[in-house]
Amino acid sequence: MTPQSRLRLVAALAAGAAALLVAGQLPALAVDDPPAPVTGNATHFDGLGSPYGGCGLPQSELDAPDFVALNVYDLPGDYTSYPVRPLPPAQADRIGLWNNGLNCGRFVRVTIGDRCTGTNDGAPGQPFCRNGSWVADGYNGATLTMVVADSCGDGNAWCRDDRNHLDLSTGSLNRFARAGVPVGDLYPNHWNNRRVSWSFVPAPDYSGDIRIAFLRGAQRYWPAIAVSHLANGIHGVEYLADGVWRAATMNSDMGQSYILGATTAGGTDFQIRVRDVTGALVNGGRVYRFGLPASCGGTCSAAYTPVTYTTADGSTASPTESPSPTGSPSPTVSPSPTGTPSPTPTGTPPPSGAGCTATWTVTGAWAGGFQAEVAVRNTGTSAATGWNSEVVFAGGQRLVNAWNAGATQAGARVTATNAAWNGTLPAGGVTSWGLVVSGDNQPPAELRCTLR
Repeated sequence: MTPQSRLRLVAALAAGAAALLVAGQLPALAVDDPPAPVTGNATHFDGLGSPYGGCGLPQSELDAPDFVALNVYDLPGDYTSYPVRPLPPAQADRIGLWNNGLNCGRFVRVTIGDRCTGTNDGAPGQPFCRNGSWVADGYNGATLTMVVADSCGDGNAWCRDDRNHLDLSTGSLNRFARAGVPVGDLYPNHWNNRRVSWSFVPAPDYSGDIRIAFLRGAQRYWPAIAVSHLANGIHGVEYLADGVWRAATMNSDMGQSYILGATTAGGTDFQIRVRDVTGALVNGGRVYRFGLPASCGGTCSAAYTPVTYTTADGSTASPTESPSPTGSPSPTVSPSPTGTPSPTPTGTPPPSGAGCTATWTVTGAWAGGFQAEVAVRNTGTSAATGWNSEVVFAGGQRLVNAWNAGATQAGARVTATNAAWNGTLPAGGVTSWGLVVSGDNQPPAELRCTLR
């Protein structure tokens, strides 16, 4: 792949996997914005990964058609290590301007700078412009405002040595404008991975309100949402549960995706409020009320299922009482959900323990990994107070994460035990647990469950 047309596969794979799991609460750690403006090298990439970019949104749902990626790591000279994301406070000196996802959804104002007349290929350990020099031309000074939508964690000099590097969407390059007129022909003949200067700015000409959608795999016990159409980024989501506002968990380092709790335990109704990059509650603390869409059934199968919500004025709502909508409910203006086929069970489960059957369903797959759901059904005549489930992989697959159960792996065998909220199963009752797996998408060699 050439530098001009490379697809950022590492980031796409990481984003695809991260979109399907909860990797724990993001460390309360933020990197300060750089002094504005800063200068760095600019490269470009063809598009976001599928189904999500690094911020947790499909490309079709971004707040702008022009988007950028920021560096995950600040690791000059290190092109081979890939620290676990999100980076913990102990590794604060390694955090790039991706900022563990906390700069997702922000806008940057980018200005075109000098062009390299030599080689600027991001080769490890090499100067950015070698066998040539930086020169100004008629494209210098062209500007474009773009949204942060993805992350650059690749092992090259751009993503490791240049803290202020920007990866720009290829389709945006000829939309840079001078005096309001698009340059039109900056790419490909006048590009060569230029220098740019840039700074964070509020969303231009902002109007309306936030958009909320459930992600693929979202369900009652794993309510993963994406929040978009932001005036000034997003640094947190809080949900109301049992009368108390609680901090939601960021979905890995996908800064526009969070895992909620329901208003009442085990429910499907939610109330949230959102904090922007300054830490302030958006719209004066407005409360957004919505439910798991009926189109999701038990689990959302589409990559992006938007919701309509009603709002309440959070500035007058007490955290100990449920806010009431003010005025008529105001639905969000959201694009239609991206259609994806419903998952289908794979493999035939072998006999399980007495009175219990388990069913395996792959709910998402990408290069190098997949997500699956295991349904546990009580086929006996009396209620169970708990259950165990076992999966034996057919190849060298490894468990990445699990939800709705405590799960561990020993060799090829994964053993899962019910969570506190889904252990009780009446006769005929069914529950499920999910897992993200690295490795080939193969049906398990064994699949079973037992009741307690």
